Amino acid sequence: MLETMLSLLKSTPGAIELGLLYALMALGVYITFRILDFPDLTVDQSFTTGAAIAAIMITNDFSPWLATLAAFGGGLIAGACTGLLHTKGKINGLLSGILMMIALHSINMRILGAPNLSLLGVDNVFSSLNVLLFMFIVAFVVKVLLDVFFKTDLGLALRATGDNERMIRSFGANTDTTKLVGISLSNGLVALSGAFLAQYQGFADISMGIGMIVVGLASVIIGEAIVGKRSIFLAILSVIIGSIVYRIVVMIALRVPGFETSDLKIITAVIVILALLIPSIQRSIRQKNMARRRTTELLSGTGSKSMGGDL
Repeated sequence: MLETMLSLLKSTPGAIELGLLYALMALGVYITFRILDFPDLTVDQSFTTGAAIAAIMITNDFSPWLATLAAFGGGLIAGACTGLLHTKGKINGLLSGILMMIALHSINMRILGAPNLSLLGVDNVFSSLNVLLFMFIVAFVVKVLLDVFFKTDLGLALRATGDNERMIRSFGANTDTTKLVGISLSNGLVALSGAFLAQYQGFADISMGIGMIVVGLASVIIGEAIVGKRSIFLAILSVIIGSIVYRIVVMIALRVPGFETSDLKIITAVIVILALLIPSIQRSIRQKNMARRRTTELLSGTGSKSMGGDL
């Protein structure tokens, strides 16, 4: 038992590092799924796009910082393509994401030139930096920038588009533009996360983005359950905290006897299912308690009237 606890404590900093790395991806998912109410499946491949662009540029002696910035740009372009398919091509949002996801798989293979590409022995952004401190700063800066952005006219229009597209259009706002900006920004953050992760783990792989949409949703749901979403400040903070908590939960689950690394996907699925079920169960319990309280008050009131009538 003591050895297990010590092992968990030693692994916690690594889990927090991964949580912060994936937090950028989770923020991208939050923008499309929660703010825009747009089911964007491009995420599963735009994550790989960011990793592939960063990896191929770094191995060709480009600056790691320039490669990371280019990865962000690649994600913006991927998101813009999905947005254009939906807004200008009038293709269903879900189908737009699926089509772009399929196309990106081939594009990513072209970029990498092989199923995977090693970055071992090559300088990257983490070569001379403390990963935990650096990613904390990056997450903090991105959060502050998003807080500021969502308080601008464009950011408010973007939030309103997700709440009531027809209403915001009646006020003269161009919802096509807000959707395009939101989806592009989302995939830019996802690709940035992929670029950082590729440099952190020392390789880029064509399949590394599979299931990212589920991981992102898990982080969003867990964060909202812990912190809440009463304001945009808390909502964005909750996503970052949710990503860290999710990684810690996965770390603990993988140390349970009988589980292996290959079980990561099913662990993720179970975490998401529980995160979705718990709020529903809590609401059901609250509703039953309220109904029971009303019934009790009604019966007590009826009893009092009856006694008064007898007197």
